[in-house]
Amino acid sequence: MRIYKFGGASVRSAEGIKNLEYILRQESGPIFVVISAMGKTTNAMEIVLDHWANRQASELVAKWQEVKDYHHSVAVDLTGDEQWASQVLSPVFNQVEKILSGVCPMDYDQTYDSLVSYGEILSTTLIAAYLNRAGLDVCWLDMRQILRTDSNFREATVHLEASQQALTDAICGNSAQVYIGQGFIAGNKHGQPTTLGREGSDYTAAVVGNLLNAESVTIWKDVPGILNADPRLFDDTVLIPELTYSDAVELAYSGAQIIHPKTIKPLENKSIPLYVKPFENPQAAGSVIQAHVAKPIEIPVLIVRKNQVLITIRPLDFSFVLEHSLSKLFSLLDKHRLKVSLIQSSAITISVCVDNVKRLSVALDELANDFKVSYNEGLELLTVRGVTKELETKVTADRDVLIKQRTRRTAKYLMKTV
Repeated sequence: MRIYKFGGASVRSAEGIKNLEYILRQESGPIFVVISAMGKTTNAMEIVLDHWANRQASELVAKWQEVKDYHHSVAVDLTGDEQWASQVLSPVFNQVEKILSGVCPMDYDQTYDSLVSYGEILSTTLIAAYLNRAGLDVCWLDMRQILRTDSNFREATVHLEASQQALTDAICGNSAQVYIGQGFIAGNKHGQPTTLGREGSDYTAAVVGNLLNAESVTIWKDVPGILNADPRLFDDTVLIPELTYSDAVELAYSGAQIIHPKTIKPLENKSIPLYVKPFENPQAAGSVIQAHVAKPIEIPVLIVRKNQVLITIRPLDFSFVLEHSLSKLFSLLDKHRLKVSLIQSSAITISVCVDNVKRLSVALDELANDFKVSYNEGLELLTVRGVTKELETKVTADRDVLIKQRTRRTAKYLMKTV
C-alpha cells in the first residue's frame, strides 16, 4: 500500500479536490490518503476558540459562520447540489455547535484539540463523500479513534504499538480502494481528541506508513519538490532531487517548512522512501528522501525562520550562568514548549532564540523570577548549509546581524527583520 498526504493548500478549493481525484484515479491498488484541514481552516478554528474562550459571543458566531460558509461553498462548487452539500456537512456543523453551546473549559490545550481538530473532520468528510459520489470506493476513517497518543495535548506523541492494532482492524475490516484519514489529529486512551503539533499531517502520514509497512509515502505540495531555498524569499532556487534521512532531519530541525521535523523517524525505521511531489504537476519526479542517494547535496541550502525572539538571561547575583542556571532555564523552556533554534553563552549570560508564540510571555514572566531577562523581538534566523564567504556577504549585506555562528559547513545568522 502507498500513502498519499494532501495539505490544506492542495484541497482549499473545488478545483484542488478534483485534482486530488485525478491523482487517485491513476492508482490501481489500495491507497491510504491523509488530508489536512482545507485552506486556512485551522487558523480560523483557532480564532473561533479564542472568541469562545473570551466569551465574545457575536464574534464567535460570525467567525464560525465564515467557516461554515466556506466549506458549504466548496461543496456546492464541487457538485452544484445545495441539498447534497447540506446533507454532507450539517452533521459535522451540528457537532461543533453542540460543543460551542457550552461554557469553554479552563484547560486551553485540551479544549484546543477537541475543537480545532474539526477542521480535518470537515475536510475529510466532504472529500470522502465527493469521491464516493464520483464512483470511487472510499472508506472514511476517524483517526481520533485509530492513532493512540499520550495526553500531551497539542503536541501529542503517537504510541505505535497501541495504534497498530486499531489501524490494522480498520483496514482489514473492508476492502476499499481508497482509505481516507485525517492528518494532525489522534486520540488518547481515554477517547479524548489530541493533536500532533501544527503541520503534523506529515507526521500522521509517516506513522501510517510505518504501521502499514507501506511501499512509499508521498507528500503533495505546491512546489516542484524540495528546493534549496524558499522561492518566495530567494531567486533562482534549485530542486534537490534526492536527500538522505539525515539530510532531511537536519534541514527540518533548522526550520525548513517542506517537511515536519518528526516525519522522518517512522520512515527511517523501516526504510520507507518519502516522495515530495508537485500537486499541480503529478507526472513530475519531485524529490525523494531515502536511506542512500547517488550523490550528496552539492549546492547551498538556505532556510529562514521568521518571527524569532532572542531571550538573554543573567543571574541576579553575577554567578557563573553555566554552572547554576542551565538546567533551570531549559526545564522552563520545556515546560512552556518553547523550541530553541540557537544558543549563545558567555560567563554570565545565556541567549536562546525561540519562536514568538502565545505562551512566550508567560515563560518570560517566570524567567524573571530567577534571572535578569532581556529580549529582542521581530528577528529572522537564517541557516545556510554549504556556506561560502561570497554567499555570506550576499545574505548579510545591509543587515544588522545580532549573532553569527559558523561550523565547517553550516552558518546561522540571527538578524533584524528588513
